[in-house]
Amino acid sequence: MSDITAQNGGASAPLNLSGPLHAVAAGHARSDLAPGSEVRDWITLLKPRVLTLVVYSGIAGLLVAPGSLHPILAFTAILCITIAAGAAGAINMWYDRDIDAVMRRTQNRPIPAGRIEAGSALAYGVALGAGSVALMGLATNWLAAVVLASSILFYVFVYTMWLKRRTPQNIVIGGAAGAFPPLIGWVAVTGSITAKPLLLFAIIFFWTPPHFWALSLFAHADYARAGVPMLPVVAGARETRKQVLVYTVALLPLAVSPWYLGMAGWIYGVSATLLGLWFLRHAWNVWRDEQDGQGVSLTKDLPAKRCFKVSIYYLFALFGALVVDHLVLGA
Repeated sequence: MSDITAQNGGASAPLNLSGPLHAVAAGHARSDLAPGSEVRDWITLLKPRVLTLVVYSGIAGLLVAPGSLHPILAFTAILCITIAAGAAGAINMWYDRDIDAVMRRTQNRPIPAGRIEAGSALAYGVALGAGSVALMGLATNWLAAVVLASSILFYVFVYTMWLKRRTPQNIVIGGAAGAFPPLIGWVAVTGSITAKPLLLFAIIFFWTPPHFWALSLFAHADYARAGVPMLPVVAGARETRKQVLVYTVALLPLAVSPWYLGMAGWIYGVSATLLGLWFLRHAWNVWRDEQDGQGVSLTKDLPAKRCFKVSIYYLFALFGALVVDHLVLGA
């Protein structure tokens, strides 16, 4: 869907992360646990702000799935999804500690700030990930455990270690990592994978690029400083704005499709349409942002900042409408 020509002579080549980045990281990371480490630092490793949407979409998938789970087992399934996502976040912070040390918005994370030792963070993430998968299998079914394990492995190995530092398509392909929760919730209840949960997966998959590219428009300097080939860094802001609009246009009919495919009723259909038009309006504003000849925003990327916030509200409201529709109409 994206036809992007990298302006740095080829974004597919691995970035050279030796030298300054590792020197900075070495200067920040300590060989032992810093005395200032607190419980909140270990919680920070789990990326709690990201977990909110993970938990929410996982609950939605569980609630709209046909069948039911005992409340204790349902709570356990959501807990496993939460812990697994947090584990992936901790391993991500372990691996990205060198670039986190040079990005302003991540410099104070526990590892680059020296409050948690890198090896301890890795062990923490691996232990949580393995424990969550085992518990999911024992509490619900082993297919759900396999899908949960796949979500961790995809985020760590495919997105974090392979794509993130090599291609501006990192968010497009890597977006699958964040699309797993509703699928996992569904499989925890049903023990099977059908077209319906895959559709929920696809909605988040297509939502991810405009969401993160809106963020990258006003955080591109950080990514450039760290050598991460986010789209604005290698293809420019103008191309990024166009892709935000393109993916939002593609998302709108996809998000409405559960209605006309019979998976949801009119409450969801109307809500998805109105929410999609709202998101599309802000994506259009991003495309039409005042900019100079090089595509640099003359409004300090205000439309992109608004679009980023709207994208979060959009997804929360969309899955909320799906749950309400299911509870009211039983579709």
